Amino acid sequence: MRLNVNPNRMELLKLKKRIVLAHRGHKLLKDKQDELMRYFLSRLTEVKKMRKEVENDLIKAHQNMLMARAISSPQIVEEALLYPSTKIEIESFFTPLMNLRLVNYRVKIEEQKLTYGLVNTSSKLDYALDFYAQLLPKMIKLAELEKNLEIIAKEITLTRRRVNALEYILIPDLKETIRYITMKLMELERGNLVRLMKVKEIVRKH
Repeated sequence: MRLNVNPNRMELLKLKKRIVLAHRGHKLLKDKQDELMRYFLSRLTEVKKMRKEVENDLIKAHQNMLMARAISSPQIVEEALLYPSTKIEIESFFTPLMNLRLVNYRVKIEEQKLTYGLVNTSSKLDYALDFYAQLLPKMIKLAELEKNLEIIAKEITLTRRRVNALEYILIPDLKETIRYITMKLMELERGNLVRLMKVKEIVRKH
């Protein structure tokens, strides 16, 4: 669609500068989109693998917990889990990636200590809690990776929209407008040339 501008040389010069900038911006955004997509796909494989491992380990932990509840009374299990046995500290910080802020978590876990007696509880409870303790850092890492993939996916979508807007809307509109102004200026030049020739002819006759 042609832009609504006055068909003169000044506007033509401005539009030519704009289309150069538009092409440059399009290339930069396209390169950014390709790099983000490459990064996204490389991390996606890692996240899928880690999620599968975490889910499998959670199933094992849940199975042991169900066995512990089946062997011991629910009250004993609840009392055993009443007090936390591990102190966890999570520190968050950000790392830059192409004007994005990717989240990172640093996990510090103190040595696990049993807060319940071993007489009335089964070894299945010990296995389950051990599974959960080992799983926690991996679950936090998985949350970090999935959050970063979400951030990158949103940026890819936004960048793709900008690339498409430049490629299919702004640049074609600029080209059409430049073509229109160029034709208008050529028509004016032809008109001026015809008038000039008529003036010369009139001058000769006199």
